[in-house]
Amino acid sequence: MMRRLFIFATLSFWLAVGGFATSGWWLPGEVHAPPPDRAARTYPLAEVARHGEAGDCWMAIDRQVYDLSGYLPDHPSDPEVIVAWCGREATQAYQTKGRGRAHSARADRLLAAYRIGALSAPR
Repeated sequence: MMRRLFIFATLSFWLAVGGFATSGWWLPGEVHAPPPDRAARTYPLAEVARHGEAGDCWMAIDRQVYDLSGYLPDHPSDPEVIVAWCGREATQAYQTKGRGRAHSARADRLLAAYRIGALSAPR
């Protein structure tokens, strides 16, 4: 009887873990793209730097500019991980998550929804 209970509990656990891992429930379901006129703009890094706090968080990633202010509460880990990069060029941080691991394809698609323009070339 104990062996059956152990097998049942183990299978239930791994099914729950698998369901959690594939469900994506911790990521926001609905994302609103920025208005097209903002997405076509270019911003110098100095403008990005003026948006360097949790309530107003812009980042430059791969020569694109993103307004992540609305995403901070939905980030699956501590929002402070992102806040440290607000107002900065954050390509390396995004590509490695600060620990040598890349973001998922879903995260890349989600990031695209927060794009507000391109980073202009330095003068």
